Amino acid sequence: MKKNPFSEEQIIERLRFDNPWWYSKELSQYYKQWQERLYFKPFLDIVLRKDAKNGIVLMGPARAGKTVMLFQCVQSLMENGISPRKICYVPVETPVYHNNSLEQLFDLCKKALGDNSSEDFYIIYDGIQYQRNWEAQLKFLVDSFHQSKFIVCGSAAAALKLKSNEPGAGTFTEFILPPLTFYEYIHLQGEQHLIKKISVPDEEGGAAFTFSGSNNYEALNEHFLKYINFGGYPEVVFNPQIQVDPGLYIKNNIIDKVLQRDLPGLYGIRDVQELNALFNIIAYNTGNEFTLEDLSKQSGIDKITLKKYIEYMEASFLVKVVYPVGLDTKRFLRAARFKIYLTNPSLRCALFTPIKETDENMGQLVETAIFSQWMHWGEVSLHYAAWNGGEVDMVVIEPDNKPRWILEVKWSNFYYNNPGKLKSLLKYCIENEKNRAFTTTINCTGAKTVNNIGLIFFPAASYCYQVGKIA
Repeated sequence: MKKNPFSEEQIIERLRFDNPWWYSKELSQYYKQWQERLYFKPFLDIVLRKDAKNGIVLMGPARAGKTVMLFQCVQSLMENGISPRKICYVPVETPVYHNNSLEQLFDLCKKALGDNSSEDFYIIYDGIQYQRNWEAQLKFLVDSFHQSKFIVCGSAAAALKLKSNEPGAGTFTEFILPPLTFYEYIHLQGEQHLIKKISVPDEEGGAAFTFSGSNNYEALNEHFLKYINFGGYPEVVFNPQIQVDPGLYIKNNIIDKVLQRDLPGLYGIRDVQELNALFNIIAYNTGNEFTLEDLSKQSGIDKITLKKYIEYMEASFLVKVVYPVGLDTKRFLRAARFKIYLTNPSLRCALFTPIKETDENMGQLVETAIFSQWMHWGEVSLHYAAWNGGEVDMVVIEPDNKPRWILEVKWSNFYYNNPGKLKSLLKYCIENEKNRAFTTTINCTGAKTVNNIGLIFFPAASYCYQVGKIA
């Protein structure tokens, strides 16, 4: 570590400032005003579990609410009987903490508290991605102080994910906080009354399909449109001032933060304009199929650099790359083509213009919204099927390479009235001996049978809510 220009007294004074509960025994009103995300309780359960690994890594995109959740965790720890003077929060990006190791910062917390023990502490390091060799440092703390729990948090997940093969990475418990799901959005808005259980009977007498539907799809679709345009981030949902121009907030605080600060700082990217131009192309064409060759021609970026940029964006939770399977559901040996989805459709709306229900790009944004709900499932084997003359939008693959879930995404009621027109979907089901598939609509619900294949139709907003709820 380099020599620290700040004195020990200055660092301790800042630690006292960052941990007001050491003296007041309560959280500031700013953090008390925020509603808990639905991910908070599972995260708190991990923190409180005695048998859990003592190193917890909280990851997620910028402005997803990670720091708020950390402070809510502090409050809950105190409510669960943990002494406020055993809870330490260290935002390592603060200049006064630079050039101090994680262990040194732990020691300074204890010195500030006048506590010579190293037991029963909950130490939170926020903004960990800018701490050099943080994984090795965290492993040392976990191995050395078994009676304390260490929590690190980072926004630029590229720095965290791409170092997962570093020594000690497997000793940590990872927790990902994604953008808001549509399920969370509805609950945080207090609009659960729009949701009701609906069962769709199978025309052939098979088991009914039950899902979270609605008696008022006009109102639910209105919220779905708002979610697509700006509903992925808690501050946008709750702050009326930000809602005046949500696109500006999302661009400045999420997109630009990652593309102009985090990724260049972590990977030494010099041509920030080039990186931004690439993201604009991807965002405008979210859900479209690409090849490196075509994308290289569009962007003017060589394929090797292009591949790295996409990896960085994906690790930073800006995009998700989805690869195809063939008509027989086998993966292609060479991934020459792929689709790229934004992790939340509001990223596109922030860069361009808010979408309307009748816009020609609405289907594209609906598909992006649906994929974004599945992204919260972690390691689900999510693909699309493509072959010469046909394509199916979404296929979830079992470990034995059989399709478990087949979905065609439509923002239209046309196919509900003309199910035989879903030729690619029907062909894929027949080829893979599947007797059920799903198709989204605007507001139609029901079951149709074509060629002995049961097609379940239900609104796209309901599908998003259902997947987000399960996740």
